[in-house]
Amino acid sequence: MVHQARKRFGQNFLHDESVLQRIADATGVGPGDDVIEIGPGRGALTEFLLSSGARVTAVELDRDLLPILRARFFNQPEGQLTLIEGDALKVDFNTLTDTEQPLHLVGNLPYNISTPLIFHLLRARNRVASMHFMLQKEVVERMAAAPGTRDYGRLSVMVQYQCHVESLFIVPPGAFTPRPKVDSAVVRLVPRTDSDYPDVSPDHLSTLVRLAFSQRRKTLRNNLKRHIDLSALETVGIDGSARPETLSVADYVSLANAVSEIHH
Repeated sequence: MVHQARKRFGQNFLHDESVLQRIADATGVGPGDDVIEIGPGRGALTEFLLSSGARVTAVELDRDLLPILRARFFNQPEGQLTLIEGDALKVDFNTLTDTEQPLHLVGNLPYNISTPLIFHLLRARNRVASMHFMLQKEVVERMAAAPGTRDYGRLSVMVQYQCHVESLFIVPPGAFTPRPKVDSAVVRLVPRTDSDYPDVSPDHLSTLVRLAFSQRRKTLRNNLKRHIDLSALETVGIDGSARPETLSVADYVSLANAVSEIHH
């Protein structure tokens, strides 16, 4: 059965065995671990994950790939592989498995939905031990960016508030079929269990950060003046004439906690 990659699903199938092995090794999963694979495609990475001894639940949106996956893995031991037809943007990852074990999320994520998908997956972070994703290189750079850099923005703040972020390695276009037009990178996200930052509602923080970065060239005061009481900036010792990319994650968390309401 030959399956052509579909543009509407953002499909680029990874075929380079050395890259597949590196991703599987980076996850560190083994016997007894529960892995959720997002977008298994034709099963190339799935095979490496299964050979680690982990139990894999694979979520695939393209129903034409399911018979290909079933045929490829027909001889897996009972309970080793579960295939689910579904949209990863809509699946509730908190209830996907019946085990209480922490989950390891892995996937070559479709680049056209990667940012909303990351935000959706972070909602399940209390159940998650680790996430290893292949993404467009520039998205990984934004997730891992430090304050004061060109790549630092809403995605950096929101992901770093919730996870430790590590860019692992770059994957060239030739590792895929069809070849994407951009470089890819593998990122490791480990949900924070420590108290690096005070608690804040992620939705509240996300709204504030989105407004702060709405016009990068403008000052915080200009971007926020119609939405919050600006005295909150003084309360937490933030200079209103600063640019949004100069504030650290901790600064944004402090500001969100000082702002009780945000007017849209």
